[in-house]
Amino acid sequence: MESAVLVHARQGLARVLTLFALVAALIVGPAIVAPTFTSAAEATVYSSCTISGCTAARTARSGWSDRGFPTGRGWYTWGSQYNFAGGQFYNREGQLPSGATYYEYDVYPRANGAARDAHRIVINRSSGVTWYSPNHYTDFYRL
Repeated sequence: MESAVLVHARQGLARVLTLFALVAALIVGPAIVAPTFTSAAEATVYSSCTISGCTAARTARSGWSDRGFPTGRGWYTWGSQYNFAGGQFYNREGQLPSGATYYEYDVYPRANGAARDAHRIVINRSSGVTWYSPNHYTDFYRL
């Protein structure tokens, strides 16, 4: 499980390496090709979920269902720990099907107020279709 700080640092390093490769390409010529990285607008959406985190995402979905899928942002009691509901997910980059109202929820409970990780489920409120993102909206897997 990667921390949000580690994910952010990795993304920053990727940007620096891309910039370095572009500058080197200008100096050396076409022999160097800059790597490409996926932006949120280019998120990959999968029609099913078979990766290792899917079981935890399904368990989280069940837990949030038991709590009535709260729509407000905040910490909610989760046994002896807490879990965070992030409120509405606006799908601004259009990764998920349009025309729906989505809400986001953390997958893994933790101590109240602890740092959030990158694992989320996003739920279409009208259809109940649930998406799991193990990497803060870079990939979406339908549960």
